[in-house]
Amino acid sequence: MGKSYKERKNMILNLMGNDLYVPMKEKELAVFLQVMPEDRPVLSSILKELLEEKKIEISKRGKYTLYDPKLHESKDLITGTFISNHKGFGFVEVEGRDDDLYISKENVNGAFHLDIVEARIISAPSDKRRVEAKIVRVVERGTDQIVGVFQKSPGFGFVIPDDHKLSDDIFIPKEYCNGAVDGHKVVVKLTSYGGDGKKPEGKVIEILGHINDPGVDILSIVKGFGLPTEFPEKVLNQAFAIGDEVSEADMAGREDLRSWQMVTIDGEDTKDIDDAVSLTREGEDYILGVHIADVSNYVQYRSALDREALSRGTSVYLVDTVIPMLPHKLSNGICSLNEKVDRLTLSCIMRINAQGKVIDYRIVESVINVDRRMDYTTVNRIISEKDESLRKEYGDLVCMFDDMAELSRILRAMRKKRGAIDFDLKETTIKLDDNGMPIEIRPYDRNDATMLIESFMLIANETVASHYYWLESPFIYRTHDNPDPEKIKKLAAFISNFDLKLKVGKDDIHPKEIQRLLSSIQDTDEEVLITRLALRSMKQAKYTVDNSGHFGLAAKYYCHFTSPIRRYPDLQIHRIIKDHIRGRMKKEKLEEYDKILFDVAAQSSRLERRAEEAEREVEKLKKCQYMSKRIGNEYEGVISGVTEWGLYVELPNTVEGLVHISKLDGYYIYDEENYELKPDRGGKTYALGQTVNVIVDSVDEALRTIDFVIKD
Repeated sequence: MGKSYKERKNMILNLMGNDLYVPMKEKELAVFLQVMPEDRPVLSSILKELLEEKKIEISKRGKYTLYDPKLHESKDLITGTFISNHKGFGFVEVEGRDDDLYISKENVNGAFHLDIVEARIISAPSDKRRVEAKIVRVVERGTDQIVGVFQKSPGFGFVIPDDHKLSDDIFIPKEYCNGAVDGHKVVVKLTSYGGDGKKPEGKVIEILGHINDPGVDILSIVKGFGLPTEFPEKVLNQAFAIGDEVSEADMAGREDLRSWQMVTIDGEDTKDIDDAVSLTREGEDYILGVHIADVSNYVQYRSALDREALSRGTSVYLVDTVIPMLPHKLSNGICSLNEKVDRLTLSCIMRINAQGKVIDYRIVESVINVDRRMDYTTVNRIISEKDESLRKEYGDLVCMFDDMAELSRILRAMRKKRGAIDFDLKETTIKLDDNGMPIEIRPYDRNDATMLIESFMLIANETVASHYYWLESPFIYRTHDNPDPEKIKKLAAFISNFDLKLKVGKDDIHPKEIQRLLSSIQDTDEEVLITRLALRSMKQAKYTVDNSGHFGLAAKYYCHFTSPIRRYPDLQIHRIIKDHIRGRMKKEKLEEYDKILFDVAAQSSRLERRAEEAEREVEKLKKCQYMSKRIGNEYEGVISGVTEWGLYVELPNTVEGLVHISKLDGYYIYDEENYELKPDRGGKTYALGQTVNVIVDSVDEALRTIDFVIKD
């Protein structure tokens, strides 16, 4: 450190007082301050002295920050993520809490979008208002880079953020513009978060291209969400060092299933194939094999490949672009279950009776060789449309396909019987031209072939989760908690208007009740309305180390085992399985898993949400680009949302737009309980689920919004 004791103390205090300081452990501080090994005792002494003087404090995780007396006024502090609004106020999202905390503009206290903050509740909720809180301090900055459009001014520049939750432009000093010109999409590194009347400041660190250049629109979203675009050199080197073919050594000790008849069934454009299926009959029983790529054979724990996969958490699918969790050398190569090549797998082989119950199973390491690569469209034409030419072409597989279709129907009936909920949500297929512009938008085709694979993956995931639950093994489950009782009570009260009922217990509801409700309204005028309300009452599925079941599937045990190429929890589960199979699950291994799995599950859930949000933003952008060419066109749609500011209308192609309340004739009042906009005097009432004719009025690509008007 090369300074006097007093100077060193002041240096540490100044560091922690810096706006960009991130709480650090002592070891991290030593590295950051370039403390020599012989000076480490001096650093420890300084930190101890500053703690005693109450100039700094240490968190439960051993990280040092400046002492904040406000934190010690009360113990009722709540930690969460601050979500800002462009008008200056915001909300704090708290893990495990259904309602967000409202933060007024004057109580933001310097917090920036996505910061981890501690807040104190200052007012109780009322019928019309949220719980209000005040941010006490910023625990950890959640944003250090911003993507936006650069604008040049004499002597300086500024960046208008793409994320419209941010209320301020970013000031860019002249020396930090780095060659950016008007209209450039740029990435800005924040050097100050502003506050006290000052704008945030930053420096341009990357120019993505001009706002109108092809591909810059999606790249901007990728950068905005902090998604990785390239693999580090060390990761690529590890991937390229792996052979292109399965070695004899790798196959040793595995069950050889290469003589089994099996296929893969995926989308036509799928390149990372991580599941194959086989099926035979023994009397009334079905012997179903679900064979999953053994990615863990090539991605060793704590290797550069593994650390990178964990940091990504999941592959991200952005219309026609994929950001993979693993390098293509693995995801499209040695790990992908390509046709007529040997591949290493983990196989869940199940004996299933005529009622859809798994009566026996085994989970083994295996080696397979896929007979045919099939796609959903072809298999659907074989099993549902009975296409004669295709049945002749795939004659040696037709019997297996027919048995698979039959077993799929049995498994779906079994899930329905126990109460599994199928919302049959509309997903979107978007086709782009060579310049990345949308030329077709339509609902995703969910057919008998896609449901077949879905059924087989579900039963394998349940079987694996059940097995390791009863082994009392460390594990990662895919859980879906029961809905919030208050939301269910509101749903029950609303559907009573249609002479419909829900049997609600004291604190919860059985999924079979939701399923029964959805079945009773099928093909009725109320179907869209009530299905949407039921969906909104559900909680979000997540990864956990404790098994609490999966409400939506009505499953006691569930996990993600079937996609290790594109999901990290599946890869982690494969390691656990192999440690059991190979007898390595000893005390040290158990302790290691107990240490890491909670963080793996939490990080995987967080990164999954990030991927979903990025995918949703790209989809919204492409829908805006598509509809911008159709201003003035008339469509029939269904009211998908009712709010105090207007009606959301969804078109048959899945595009959704807003009819602002100001565009309705007359004065309208929002009826929150009945999800309606009602005129104060004679006029038409608009309700959720109602069919209306609309005209495309305007599109804002920057805000990613589409505005409709009602056609008279």
